[in-house]
Amino acid sequence: MTDARHIEAQIYERLSKVIDPELGRSITDLGMIAAINAVGVTSQDDGDVPSYDVTVHVELTVEGCPLSQTITNQINGAIVSYPDAKLTPHIEVSSMSHDKLADLVAGLKAERKQNPFNRPGVKTRIFAIASGKGGVGKSSVSANLAATFAALGYDTAAIDADIYGFSLPKLFGVHTQPTNLNGMLMPVTAWGVKLISIGMFAGSDRAILWRGPRLQRSLEQFLADVWWGEPDVLILDLAPGTGDMAISVAQALPNAELVVVTTPQPSASDIAVRSGLVALQVPMRVRGVVENMSYFEHAGERIDIFGTGGGARVSSQLTDALHYEVPLMAQLPLDPRIREIGESEGRPAVLNDDGTLRDDDFGRTFGHLAKSLLA
Repeated sequence: MTDARHIEAQIYERLSKVIDPELGRSITDLGMIAAINAVGVTSQDDGDVPSYDVTVHVELTVEGCPLSQTITNQINGAIVSYPDAKLTPHIEVSSMSHDKLADLVAGLKAERKQNPFNRPGVKTRIFAIASGKGGVGKSSVSANLAATFAALGYDTAAIDADIYGFSLPKLFGVHTQPTNLNGMLMPVTAWGVKLISIGMFAGSDRAILWRGPRLQRSLEQFLADVWWGEPDVLILDLAPGTGDMAISVAQALPNAELVVVTTPQPSASDIAVRSGLVALQVPMRVRGVVENMSYFEHAGERIDIFGTGGGARVSSQLTDALHYEVPLMAQLPLDPRIREIGESEGRPAVLNDDGTLRDDDFGRTFGHLAKSLLA
């Protein structure tokens, strides 16, 4: 093998460790490296160190791939860090042919003909965030919890299963649609979380008028027709109450764990108990209770605007009814800034501008909640 061919083989091996951020697979396994050409050059600056121009022909899955620069940077890094020669990279980017892309997608789909989260041995922890009624901050809890898991280093995915009241795209600042690879969707990634929502397709001003079978089919599509990879954590933001979607989730994801969100006042906590009692009729365990809007801090004093004890009541009643402990896992404050950051800035309020977890009571509460759920 000539020195140039040896360099090409070594670079191909190094590129096998570059992972496509969307598909979670090596770019060599995906057939994205069409060719590598190394040509020796004469250099007077590096003594006896051999020098080569290395041209890598990269075929991305779609034209204008939003992660093109990320992949290119990783390829450049793999080449320039080669220890035994001075390599100058030249990256030529194009997109796969229709036939090549079709073959790739067909192969990926063949691996996951069914719901990938319902296979034996799946390691993904699934948490379905539920509430008895709307307006208690369930979606805010879902968004901030997902962002917390991502900030803690977990591969995190989130499904907006609140079909009629979808809000995760706005809370994460998402204004784009998922990439469609011949019928297989790539979730949109924002703040480290892979997201899918009907709101990405319908638009924020459109009313969704779907009945039971269509709702169930939408969940099945979100699970099976989206390429999730193998996330550590999957968050589902359920619709309020105990309707069709809650039943569909229990049927499609029997290993999901329910987290019930309530507020302190009895009118909310009494209804919240019903959402947890779903576990008596479907194979789903209630993991715990989160009390939102527990208090308002003003001038160093905590004011109980909505009363006290709602979360504890839900915890106690579900523990008695289900015959296992359902703990009150977190009490979150009523803070206008949480709403303003989420709705105006498109950033989960638990995160700093750089995507790290806030180092204050709010951030620590969500950090403790996330770690407790995984315990």
